[in-house]
Amino acid sequence: MSEQNPTESNGKAVPEEQKETPSFDVSAEIKKLQEQSEKYKNDYLYLRAEFENYKRNAIKERVEATRYGAERLINEVLGVVDNFERALSTKVTPDNLSTYTQGVEMTSSELKSVLQRNGVTEVNCQGAAFDPTYMEALSSEPTNEVPPGHVARVFKKAYKLHDKVIRPAQVIVAKKPE
Repeated sequence: MSEQNPTESNGKAVPEEQKETPSFDVSAEIKKLQEQSEKYKNDYLYLRAEFENYKRNAIKERVEATRYGAERLINEVLGVVDNFERALSTKVTPDNLSTYTQGVEMTSSELKSVLQRNGVTEVNCQGAAFDPTYMEALSSEPTNEVPPGHVARVFKKAYKLHDKVIRPAQVIVAKKPE
């Protein structure tokens, strides 16, 4: 029997029951693939919508973090501001001058503590070798108090936020007297 022509060797046609059936139904396979394709399309659309929601939420969170990220620090600093305002409203007399000075020193110490708790540290530059990473030279002056190329005076202190310099020191650099 020939696979291409379902006839017997004598030339008669083979009855329907005896014909070989194909190994799979093409229309059923197409339908199955279409259903699978539709499922993948729906999964893709769902994931795309989820990702869009994620992006929108991430942008919203970033904006809020930028806008309100300093809230904790501000609340701590406001306590220091309150103390300074109380100090300013106090009438200073010779009798309370030492107490007043002590109160202002305590408030200054509180402010430094708030900054330190939030990762701000002071960079000590007095007498150190000039380092442009932390310092900005305003000028130079002849002196024997510190070696040439070292900081003779500090006008503004340098501060770091964690590892980053957020304000360089403004300094006068020593040079050899003439």
